[in-house]
Amino acid sequence: MERGIDLPRHGFGGAPIGNLYDAVAGETARATIDAAWENGVRLYDTAPHYGLGLSERRMGAALAGRSGYLLSTKVGRLLRPKTSGGGRGEPAAQQPAEPRAAGVPDGGRDEQGFDVPAEVERVWDFSPDGVRTSLEESLTRLGLPAVDIAFIHDPDDHVDQAIAQAYPALAELRAEGRIRAVGVGMNQWQVPLRFVQETDVDVVMLAGRYTLLDQSGLPLLEECVRRGVKVLAAGVFNSGILATHEPSGTYDYAPASAELLEKAKRIARICDRHGVTLPQAAMAFPLRHPAVSTIVVGARAPEEVVRNAGLWSRPVPEELWGDLRAAGFLTTDN
Repeated sequence: MERGIDLPRHGFGGAPIGNLYDAVAGETARATIDAAWENGVRLYDTAPHYGLGLSERRMGAALAGRSGYLLSTKVGRLLRPKTSGGGRGEPAAQQPAEPRAAGVPDGGRDEQGFDVPAEVERVWDFSPDGVRTSLEESLTRLGLPAVDIAFIHDPDDHVDQAIAQAYPALAELRAEGRIRAVGVGMNQWQVPLRFVQETDVDVVMLAGRYTLLDQSGLPLLEECVRRGVKVLAAGVFNSGILATHEPSGTYDYAPASAELLEKAKRIARICDRHGVTLPQAAMAFPLRHPAVSTIVVGARAPEEVVRNAGLWSRPVPEELWGDLRAAGFLTTDN
């Protein structure tokens, strides 16, 4: 039996506008969110982690005054001034929405790959107080009264506490009507599988583990079908290698190996035979699984949004999937 919340097929991921890898000018970030809206995107995902709150501030400013959308953020990391010792009761002062112009040197990326000033650090906290505080501080940065979905974010090294403490805290907020759905969001499938089996989460955000290059998350997806848990597939480009028809760049946020690049090129050649581009196939593939309700795709410029929307609106011939399966690239009938 399905539960929880109705999800649209396409969502906007907020990591790039949080200056992932490189700074994005404020006006460009706003134009990117506007382009997503104009192309029918009605789910927007962000997190304190993305640019030390910059993504949340930008997202909230762009969505202010609009209605008819779903908004998600995440808990598990509190933002604290580096000089405070990470005290949970000392929230970081609100930084300016635009700390500097794109391209102005400021010491480079932080330790998580975001090009932002480093006065603030991330402090892990999956306690009930930490979860509630995180959500309250996110709402302050967003400047909005509520979010629809709260994801427990990357509890890889805090699994037992996240299940025993963070989930019940969010379940209480759901019961109080403060949020509409509870989820877990990770770059692996094993821990989310525990959440699906041991809690009543409504949704799972699975990044990079059900793609043209990596279908290892199938056990999680099958369990989600059995239990009526909806899946948002993120990282459909595996951080970059599948984002262009000529594969290049990163795989899981590290330089792609020669072996992976060759595999992606072989997939692209099969796509060519069907008049389909590699990113078009990468976005279409996860939605074929009955567990997957939504793909969440990030962008750092309006033209990326327009390009992606044009690709996901085109039909993909069924024969493509059969050829990819015959070549050994797909491990499922979906």
